[in-house]
Amino acid sequence: MSVRLAFSIALLSIVLVLAGLWVGENVDLLPLQASINAPVYDELFQVLFSIGTMLFLGVTGLLIYAMVRFRRSAGDLGDGAAIEGNLPLEIVWTAIPAVVVLFVGLYSYNIYERMGGMVPLNDHGSMHAMAAMEENDSDRVWAGIGSAPGLTPAVSVDVTAMQFAFIFRYPDRNIISGELHVPEGQLVQLNMQANDVIHAFWVPQFRLKQDIIPGQPTVLSFTANRPGTYPIVCAELCGLYHGAMHTSIVVHGREAYEQWLTDNTPAPVTA
Repeated sequence: MSVRLAFSIALLSIVLVLAGLWVGENVDLLPLQASINAPVYDELFQVLFSIGTMLFLGVTGLLIYAMVRFRRSAGDLGDGAAIEGNLPLEIVWTAIPAVVVLFVGLYSYNIYERMGGMVPLNDHGSMHAMAAMEENDSDRVWAGIGSAPGLTPAVSVDVTAMQFAFIFRYPDRNIISGELHVPEGQLVQLNMQANDVIHAFWVPQFRLKQDIIPGQPTVLSFTANRPGTYPIVCAELCGLYHGAMHTSIVVHGREAYEQWLTDNTPAPVTA
């Protein structure tokens, strides 16, 4: 390989990396962030978007270059040169994808672990260990499967998924609602179960999606940090009217949430 070719390859590689990093940093394709765990998920998306941009530009540029540089000349009816094998090239195009896949796998595992995904349900030993880690790790946020370790939720809601609706019950207030209402900045725990088939609880703005499986109660914890109304969508094909199975989650300020509770708590039954 000539020095000039090596320099050109190095320069183009630097340009590809810088372009990928710029796109990942400045092109935002995700919806509004409305929970404390959304930025952590978005970190992973940003990395994957940057890597994807580098690969797309690199492969597309190489194809266009090859089409122009090695196109058949006018009047050339002969066969191309018979080239068999190129060990350095094969090592490069095997090593680069292997390194990328290994990096993405390790980084994805780190994000999933930071979200609490590696803590088994009802594993109290792991829960206590996770709580100790949280005390010494300000970068760790809890938003995932299972109860938040070492933390008591401000709001606990029972969620029932059925064909084709979500039903939300606030056991401490005896409120039953077709919408989920939660306070801003406070930990919420959803105790979810399905009555019939597999459903999924998905809030794009929260970066939360969790399957709800019949006979397997699921706990999902999160903290919303932006007041507003956001869609809740069933993201598992659950039957004929699956596309209509959606509702809303309303994030209130503290005082507005207390007022909603007061307005919707049934009056006590008198004898």
